[in-house]
Amino acid sequence: MNRFLPALILVALFAGSAAHAEKADSTKPTNVEANKMEYDDVKQINTFTGNVVLTRGTIRMTAGRMVVRQDPEGYQFVTLYAPQNGLATFKQRRDGGNDQWIEGKAERIEYDDKTEIMKLFVRASMRRLEGSKSTDEVTGEYISYDTRAEFFTVHNTASGSSKEGGGRIRATIQPRTTPQGGGN
Repeated sequence: MNRFLPALILVALFAGSAAHAEKADSTKPTNVEANKMEYDDVKQINTFTGNVVLTRGTIRMTAGRMVVRQDPEGYQFVTLYAPQNGLATFKQRRDGGNDQWIEGKAERIEYDDKTEIMKLFVRASMRRLEGSKSTDEVTGEYISYDTRAEFFTVHNTASGSSKEGGGRIRATIQPRTTPQGGGN
């Protein structure tokens, strides 16, 4: 068996459930490009470094480094680290309509496959898009996103703690338009 097959399976399993995903993404192959890959079979940790790009169906993730860990139950925990002078990013099509997307960026992004919660740390932002038009956007030092419930919490501290931080969160919510001929 190919030594790298378990590592690629880990990444494939992770990518199938992120961000209340396009359901069809779970049946697509996962492709990872990076400058280097290391796999520790004993610890079940796969590390990709250098211009990391993960694609699977409509999912696209970029990072300077990506670490994928699998627990004994088979759940994956993924951490994306920003490249030097940049941010780690993700973008994925959402179910429920044509050309609807969710995207996010931060210095560090963590995804827990077991709870389906994505956490964005430091200079964090997430936005919903219809095509290329932003419909809603939130920024703060910490964003927690429950992908099953599509529920955001935004804090002004990098840890998400309840104490007040030095900054403020910011949210932009665009008005929803009704289709012509529908309503008064």
